[in-house]
Amino acid sequence: MKIGPKYKIARRLGAPIFEKTQTQKYAISLSRKEKNGKVPQRPKSEFGRQLIEKQKARFSYGITEKQFAKYVKEAIRSAEPLQALYQSLELRLDNILYRSGFAKTRAQGRQIAAHGHALVNGKRVTIPSMKLAVGKELAVRTASTQSPLFGEVEERMKTVTVPAWITVNGAKREAKVVGFPVYAPGENVFDLSAVLEFYSRS
Repeated sequence: MKIGPKYKIARRLGAPIFEKTQTQKYAISLSRKEKNGKVPQRPKSEFGRQLIEKQKARFSYGITEKQFAKYVKEAIRSAEPLQALYQSLELRLDNILYRSGFAKTRAQGRQIAAHGHALVNGKRVTIPSMKLAVGKELAVRTASTQSPLFGEVEERMKTVTVPAWITVNGAKREAKVVGFPVYAPGENVFDLSAVLEFYSRS
């Protein structure tokens, strides 16, 4: 998915949703923009706020508008729309590669998955959007461990915070989904309640 100028998008949305916008360099750039009055004003209408939250979530996971809308529509039909939407986003293969520490970013997670470097229950997969159910086991192919994509994994595994619904064996480059991710307001840069409200308008 082509995203565009990440600095401008992050400033417009008012959240550091990309890795490159979580650096000191970006913070300095943003501070200068604020001093010069060049940072976009936040929307004052409820619809505008909901639109911003939708864009924050979509860009955070790096998925297309069509795919995101599909997740939302499926979630709205469920008993717990908020949790269903969050689980659809979090249980994607590319996201689990990121959450496990095998990928530096979700974008790199998509690259790893698309290039066939990942195994799910021992079978090679190439679909970044594949949804992993509880009990599914993820591993990096032995033949892929020497790829430059995994050059920083060992160091990253020392500091990564793995969510409780995933167990990880860093030495073996293995992970397992052992539970469901639970959405908690305030723990993310986006508000999924506002996202659901946005789509409920149509």
